[in-house]
Order: sequence, then C-alpha cells, then structure tokens
Amino acid sequence: GGALAAMFWVWKRLGKPDPSMIVNGLLAGLVAITAPCAFVTSGSSVLIGALAGLLVVESVLFIDRVLKINDPVGAISVHGVCGAFGVLSVGIFADGSYGDGWNGVPGTVTGLFYGAPKQFVAECIGVLANFVWVFVTFFIFFKILHAVMGLRVKQEDELAGLDIPEMGALAYPDFNLKTGESA
Repeated sequence: GGALAAMFWVWKRLGKPDPSMIVNGLLAGLVAITAPCAFVTSGSSVLIGALAGLLVVESVLFIDRVLKINDPVGAISVHGVCGAFGVLSVGIFADGSYGDGWNGVPGTVTGLFYGAPKQFVAECIGVLANFVWVFVTFFIFFKILHAVMGLRVKQEDELAGLDIPEMGALAYPDFNLKTGESA
C-alpha cells in the first residue's frame, strides 16, 4: 500500500514516479504498520500503509523545501513522521478484536473510528513523550559531542563534498564535478 500510494502521489506531484520515493513509501508503510499490526484488520493495515506512503512524500518535500533540513534519504520522514503516524494509528484504527489481556491489561484495544477516543489520547501522549525524550536526550548528546570533538567539517570539505575527506573514496567516480554531468 505504501509503495503504490507513494508512487502515484509523487507522480502526480512531481510529474514522474521517483524510485527513491517509491522505496520510501514501501518503508513508510512497513514502519507505520509496526505499532498497530496486532490490533487492526488486514484492510486497515493496507490503508495505514497507503496513508503512510502519501505522508512520506509530503513529509520529505516539507522537510527538504520548507524546513531546509538535509535529509537525503528521507529517514526523518520514514522513521520519525511515519513511525509517529503508526503509533497514532493504533488509537485510530484498532477495531476491538484484538489485545484482550495483552500486557496484563484486560479488554481489547479499540480506537477512535470504533468509538474509543481514550486509546487515541493515550497514543498522542505516547508520541509526545517519545518526541520530548528523543529531543532532550539527543540535544544533550550532541552538545557533549560538540564539546569533545566538534560537529562540523571544514567549510572547503563541505563545499567540495565529503566523499574523500570522510570516506576516502568517491561515491560517484564517473560524475564530473565541473560540469555536473555523468561521464
């Protein structure tokens, strides 16, 4: 669902079916169904995957064009945005057929579309707590890392590309740096 939705959506938005977006749609669907997989029907799982495929395309474009964050493979969109959507999907799409007694909690899990808004509220709190924890933890981590060894490369290396300075080899040896064309 995620791959097909992403393919058709990016085709409509950008004029061509971008293979990297199709793969991100596939991954987004897999990430999004991970949290709700034990609580939703197979039809809902396809819908969740398809929605994640649409969401990942829009998220990649937003993060790149509006926020101007360099995320060349769309990892923030696939894992962050679509992972959060997947958690929220438990609280939206769980139909009450599954989950009785799991984790020591009696009763099945029922989401917003099936008359139980409390599960959706719980999932919203979980997503918010996760984002706060990750932000605070990694803010501290990167501050320490910056103090110990620095975070930036030399400006000339950044402009020339990091293949040689960071990896010791060109990632695209047939690419002409002067003309911007493949050999």
